[in-house]
Amino acid sequence: MAKVDLELVKMILQRNELDVRTVSQIVEDIETEAKAMEDENPKLPPVKKQFVFMISDPKGELPDKDFTGWVLQIQEQDSPYVVEERLQGSAYDFNVTPKGRKMPVRSIAEVCEVVPARILTEHSIWVKTKEPVYVLKTDNKISSAAHEPGIQF
Repeated sequence: MAKVDLELVKMILQRNELDVRTVSQIVEDIETEAKAMEDENPKLPPVKKQFVFMISDPKGELPDKDFTGWVLQIQEQDSPYVVEERLQGSAYDFNVTPKGRKMPVRSIAEVCEVVPARILTEHSIWVKTKEPVYVLKTDNKISSAAHEPGIQF
């Protein structure tokens, strides 16, 4: 439903030369109905999420190769091991839609790029990077020169 500012509604009603009392009554009725609808359907609190990085390692060569992957989010209390299962479920649900029947997804990369957020959200997974991103390795150490003040890189 479109959301319209009540001042705009009031201005349009007055422009159509309606009586001031009638305009006031209509605006008051709109406010009452909006309040009733808001009370009827309260907003749910936002879901707390955690980030997960899924690496594409089709050949099982993880230790000494360059990789790409996708940044995903799942609910905070969920295990990261459910990510692949949820992506596969999303792929199945997409492939049974008319668009999915024409061009079905067949890989995790295609799921991340093609499947609409609506379907992914139904499976409680949010794709943050549709395109795979490059993974950099680090030894998780900072050089000793970085600890000394006054040294610029």
